[in-house]
Amino acid sequence: MGRYAIGVDFGTESGRALLVDVADGTELAKAVHSYRHGVIDTALPIAVEAAPLPPDWALQDPEDYLRVFQVAVPAVLREAGVDPADVIGLGIDFTACTMLPVTRDGTPLSTLPEFCANPHSWVKLWKHHAAQPEADRINAVARETGQAWLPRYGGKISSEWFFSKVLQILDEAPEIYAAADRLIEAADWVVWRLTGTETRNACAAGYKAMWSKRDGFPDASYFAALDPRLADVVDQKMSRDIRFAGEQAGGLSQEAAAWTGLRPGTAVAVANVDAHVAVPAVTVDGPGRMVMIMGTSTCHMVLAPEEHAVPGMCGSVEDGILPGFFGYEAGQSAVGDHFSWFVEQAMPEAYRQAARQQGRDIHAFLQEKAGRLRVGESGLLALDWWNGNRSVLVDAALGGLLVGATLATVPEEIYRALVEATAFGTRTIIETFERHDVPINEIVACGGLARRSPFIVQVYADVTGKPFRISASDQTPALGSAMFGAVAAGREAGGHASIADASRAMARLDDRIYRPIPENQHLYNVLYREYARLYDYFGRGGNDVMKVLRGLREDARMKGLQTAAGAEPIRVET
Repeated sequence: MGRYAIGVDFGTESGRALLVDVADGTELAKAVHSYRHGVIDTALPIAVEAAPLPPDWALQDPEDYLRVFQVAVPAVLREAGVDPADVIGLGIDFTACTMLPVTRDGTPLSTLPEFCANPHSWVKLWKHHAAQPEADRINAVARETGQAWLPRYGGKISSEWFFSKVLQILDEAPEIYAAADRLIEAADWVVWRLTGTETRNACAAGYKAMWSKRDGFPDASYFAALDPRLADVVDQKMSRDIRFAGEQAGGLSQEAAAWTGLRPGTAVAVANVDAHVAVPAVTVDGPGRMVMIMGTSTCHMVLAPEEHAVPGMCGSVEDGILPGFFGYEAGQSAVGDHFSWFVEQAMPEAYRQAARQQGRDIHAFLQEKAGRLRVGESGLLALDWWNGNRSVLVDAALGGLLVGATLATVPEEIYRALVEATAFGTRTIIETFERHDVPINEIVACGGLARRSPFIVQVYADVTGKPFRISASDQTPALGSAMFGAVAAGREAGGHASIADASRAMARLDDRIYRPIPENQHLYNVLYREYARLYDYFGRGGNDVMKVLRGLREDARMKGLQTAAGAEPIRVET
């Protein structure tokens, strides 16, 4: 009799469920459910008057997350024909930091009539960047007060992280902050809804909320220095009871069992972050191998036996990825989003028609054309900051750059330059790790770009000088979550005693290995030197034109919002 686990991976636009055999990792069924409201970045999806959202906002509807359980999990059970009694565990992972304010019983404030028209009551998605002033304040006060935890985050907390978003709520909507009994990661919220028990996961707490296994959260005096009203935020609106990956958060409630078709009491694992959960799912169990999760953004995960201060990293957390190691995270805020921007906003119709005539996806069409170009043939060089820079500059106020364009420049040349820019950004991250005693010998990549884009992966191998291995799974984070679900169920139930055991049994890699091509590597070294000069000039204060332009843009848009507020209000019907 087989035993199975389900992993649910919550991404930026959709949630994915994967049903897996816990004995060998065989993937029996998968289902994707797109969020009804997607990323909310223009106006709230409510049937009342709603003003446009300001720049750099990115919200979501928490009800969309519950629909993933209600739609995708029953779908994989039907497809696989598996008896729900044989499903022993359920694990989830989530983009982070994605957070929301809720009442004491877990009701999102965005679902309450008195608060739904206030955008601060909704989920703030990971790529909500409007909290940059708050992040700047968090960093300045940390430096002024000599906070020992700041070096663990590369010297800067991002606007994407938990307390930046909390402080923005307090600054701009104190009534929402006051009404929120709990401020919580979406990952922990959905597990709460599944089990009826509130838990907080160590991965999100460590990487996104300044918590450590040894020291806990920053003390109340630091939060009070940010704002006296924030002094007791941890004890009043959060929790100091932090649980580790692989622990059981609880059993599936009767309500959640009805949503999913699973049995009440089915083991539910403590939540995890989407990038971090992928590490054991690609066979990585020790130092020297970087895991890259390549999608709309890219996360870079590395294990080391000791802690080092690495500038510009997203965090180093003890036991944050796997027990017994310090887990390091870095990232790039726009990768797949970077390429999609170009295709959606700047692609000539003639190219779309040619792709349609060939029955090709436009990205595959462009990649084939770009792949025919020799290194340097485009005459172009780009900076990959279309959604700000996460690592190593940790600055969401930066923007993209394209240098060398002429009237003869064609789309595939620009597309290749954008791909190369993201590869140069990854090389910058790798070299920063290596300069600070965290060695990287090999890359293991997963995600849609890694699986479907040989051209992109080869460019990355040539630029970085590192061999690339590829995950065998199309749904690596969901597989990782299923593995942790099997660990939460335990060996006696037919699962696994540890994530190391689960990884040995269930994880696997593709046979493909991408190795650097020496000639290309030499030419990319020349281009990378120029990239590094632009990187320092525009990113480290040599020329702040990007921030001047952003300031002008925001001023103009805010004046437009004020004008709109005095005119006929916008109405959005669901």
